[in-house]
Amino acid sequence: MIDTHTHLYLNEFSDGGDETVVRAIASGVGHLILPNVDASTMEPMKALHSRFPENTSMALGLHPTEVGEGWEAIVDDMEKELMNGGYVAVGEVGVDLYWDKSRRDDQLKAFARQLRIASRLHLPVIIHCREALADTVQVISEVKPEAPLVFHSFTGSKEDVKLIREACSPMFGINGVVTFKNAASLREAIPEIGLQHVLLETDSPYLAPVPNRGKRNESSFLCCVRDKVAEVLGISPDEVEHATDCSAREIFKI
Repeated sequence: MIDTHTHLYLNEFSDGGDETVVRAIASGVGHLILPNVDASTMEPMKALHSRFPENTSMALGLHPTEVGEGWEAIVDDMEKELMNGGYVAVGEVGVDLYWDKSRRDDQLKAFARQLRIASRLHLPVIIHCREALADTVQVISEVKPEAPLVFHSFTGSKEDVKLIREACSPMFGINGVVTFKNAASLREAIPEIGLQHVLLETDSPYLAPVPNRGKRNESSFLCCVRDKVAEVLGISPDEVEHATDCSAREIFKI
């Protein structure tokens, strides 16, 4: 299996993520994509990747909740870093108005800027969208990025899927939320999405799936996501694993 979105380098993992990577590999998760969050998380991410170069890949971008004063210079530096190579995607980037709407305009500008960077560098984009679907879709419609798009941690409805597809034809990252009791609308959306457009992820250390909900999430729990997607679609876990692994390898060139 491939965990297409995990932050095992964060401080929640006291050993820098090593033990959790080892557990993931033992559980059948053979590859993990590590997106950074901001400038301060670049080095921990790179350090973890250097210790597991065959089992991890990196993505780089400025998370929308980290867009503040001086964001332009940070994105400039990240663009230079991306141009040096070694990254499989731009991300995670996007729009998040859940906590704070005061930086909305800057978030939209930063998102558009990073979409254009991804297009120039021919890299896919890992999109973070929270309480901002209309704005996110609007930016995509305006920029028209020439890059594969992934709506990471998608938790929306069938109607949301249709709205997004008016602007683009992305992949949808499905994580532990799909196992939550209150996620009926997401489960109903998965047939609308279609297996060929699903990627599996954990978003560790967040959003641990049932039966581990409330605990620190880790990539070894990815099988719970795979199994729930299989249940929803009425197919075998092996079919889900094969299809999503093939999609991840094609998009991220891993």
